[in-house]
Amino acid sequence: MSSFFSRLKKGLSRSREELAQLLPGSNVVSLSDAEWADVEDGLILADCGAETALKLVEKAKKSREPLSGLKNAMLGMFSDASAVNQAATGPFVLLVVGVNGTGKTTTIGKLATMFRSEGKSVVVGACDTFRAAAIDQLAVWVARAGADLVRQHDGADPAAVAYDAVQRGVARGYDVVIIDTAGRVQTDKGLMDELAKVRRVISKAQDGAPHEVWQVVDAGTGQNAIAQVEKFREVAGTSGLIVSKLDGTGKGGIVLQLVQRFSLPVRYVGVGETLEDLMPFEADEFIAGLLPDMGDVDEQSVE
Repeated sequence: MSSFFSRLKKGLSRSREELAQLLPGSNVVSLSDAEWADVEDGLILADCGAETALKLVEKAKKSREPLSGLKNAMLGMFSDASAVNQAATGPFVLLVVGVNGTGKTTTIGKLATMFRSEGKSVVVGACDTFRAAAIDQLAVWVARAGADLVRQHDGADPAAVAYDAVQRGVARGYDVVIIDTAGRVQTDKGLMDELAKVRRVISKAQDGAPHEVWQVVDAGTGQNAIAQVEKFREVAGTSGLIVSKLDGTGKGGIVLQLVQRFSLPVRYVGVGETLEDLMPFEADEFIAGLLPDMGDVDEQSVE
């Protein structure tokens, strides 16, 4: 099976090849302002965003070697990820949020599998009660993970399902409770109010819950991901990010933009459809996948 790094590098090949054409070979120790402007444009095209690209270039300019300077500037954007907030007593309650199409249901199945592989008991609350197909899909993933599912009838109050799931987790001594929520557009006030209600009800079912709120973001959505995180953080209290479909986009720079803009830890990234394709995020491996290595750059410079 190919490694996380090799799959990530393959997915980010387009951005890496474009940046290789803009950066100089190993014998060049400085760039002109025009060349740095080209690098900045390349970072923007990779979805880093204008503000993030400018900050990266400003920091990289201070280095004696452009590629190393750019790499170090990117690494500097990732502070040491804070530890996951654990429950003082009772189960760890994780609320998972995101818009439709981000791969949220699949991600929850992968998370359940991961927790089960660590020997933890897991129960999942199916709170997307208005889409029977969504609950059926979730049920398949949960069963495959060896976890349990709390569900109610179609159209049930999502907050009631969340409350029942957390209560079951507490009463039966589960280690982990994962609350799925309906995919919603961040501009739909009614649905966002419902999400806020789910969060409030969870806190009544267990003190201190939810302990983490992880938002699933599709790497391919570009600038729209910024608006999504901004609104979900306001309503649901997003505490960490899971960036899905990173293997399917040539514009992985969105990860840098999200981190720079919100200072949220990236907990996991999705690089495929299988259960094993949800990987803990490693900043150095991500940057190695996004940036060309010196051999790539030198090869471009002699063509």
